[in-house]
Amino acid sequence: MSTQEPPGTQERLVRSTQELLWERGYVGTSPKAILERAGVGQGSMYHHFSGKSALALAAIRRTAEELKRAAAECLDASGTAYERVAAYLLRERQVLRGCPIGRMTQDRDVVQSAELRRPLDEMFHWLRERITEVLTEGQRRGELAAALDPAATAATVAAVVQGGYVLARAADDTAPFDAAVEGVLALLAAQVPTAG
Repeated sequence: MSTQEPPGTQERLVRSTQELLWERGYVGTSPKAILERAGVGQGSMYHHFSGKSALALAAIRRTAEELKRAAAECLDASGTAYERVAAYLLRERQVLRGCPIGRMTQDRDVVQSAELRRPLDEMFHWLRERITEVLTEGQRRGELAAALDPAATAATVAAVVQGGYVLARAADDTAPFDAAVEGVLALLAAQVPTAG
């Protein structure tokens, strides 16, 4: 009974809020801007959501799930631990727009709300845990040096990505992001035992 019709009002509201939060942050995203972007009337938002905070929470959760799926595609793929982490680091990103989840951590209203902050915490926790698992698996298979600390390295990988976004945005150039990724990949490559 599924028909190919345009996204419903609720979906348009969530998508529009995702885009606006990425562009403007929470404080800069007004209900009016959301309604204009979604192309819906004022009553529509309050029909589906109790207010801006509830809609923002749905949008942040959706964005976190989308980023998690994109990261999992790389980290759950076949290949060595190094190749999988490299795929995650090198995947296509809109670097100059910054990370849509990292962007939310810079918004005071978001970090002061336990409810709005929770999807951010969960996403970053999942990412560090998943990279830790990949690196630990790589150690077990002899792909990485036994002295490598998987948890600390996973935290470093996550921090390099987030810091790379900030440096790239500050410079209005992707080069700092690319350099940071190259640097962490070189450090990780040094942990790959050489044959013979």
